[in-house]
Amino acid sequence: MLFCSARRARVAAAFIALSAVAFSFALLQYSSAQTPPAGVVKPGAPPAAPTPAAPEGAQTKPGDAFGEEVTLTAKPIVYVKGTGTWDSAFATISGALKKVKASADKAGLKVDGLPMTIFTSTDDHGFDYQAAMPLAEAPKEPPHGDISVGQSPQGRALKFVHRGSYEAMDDTYEAITNYLDEKRLESKNVLIEQYVTDPVTADEKNLVVNIFVLIN
Repeated sequence: MLFCSARRARVAAAFIALSAVAFSFALLQYSSAQTPPAGVVKPGAPPAAPTPAAPEGAQTKPGDAFGEEVTLTAKPIVYVKGTGTWDSAFATISGALKKVKASADKAGLKVDGLPMTIFTSTDDHGFDYQAAMPLAEAPKEPPHGDISVGQSPQGRALKFVHRGSYEAMDDTYEAITNYLDEKRLESKNVLIEQYVTDPVTADEKNLVVNIFVLIN
């Protein structure tokens, strides 16, 4: 798959410091504040804020989150880290996730959640990443080889949804960058892609991806 390398690298660099330290974490699950059933308002509670709408041109559907604030909670994960180039980004990521899943299955680890990738540094040519799967519980013995066990990060984040091809995520990332600029929000240089559709088996032209940007 041909990937728009220079443009994607410039957009991703808005979130990720090129000297970022590699993190030992992976799949993120978020929990937003609970709200009462539709039509019911707690006494004294302020009206619920509407979910931010995606700008025109972003690959989303009505109702998809675009700038929704969430709280990420830590979870045990198994992951592999590596490097890739933008012109083969999708193949690199899907291959790494396939490797992680196979290793988890071989070790008898119970995967509990969606696969994800975290980008720890980028430039015009490529990127460093961690591809991971969440676990129901941390293993008693660490896996062998280049597969590692860690914890997912936690804290405030903004959630954005992308639908469509991986290549078309350029437009989504550009819209995210503009959103952060308009809101004057400062990120923690952590960018996460969480795959609602499995990139190992799904049609790469019809992906659904949750993008999380950790903020201060």
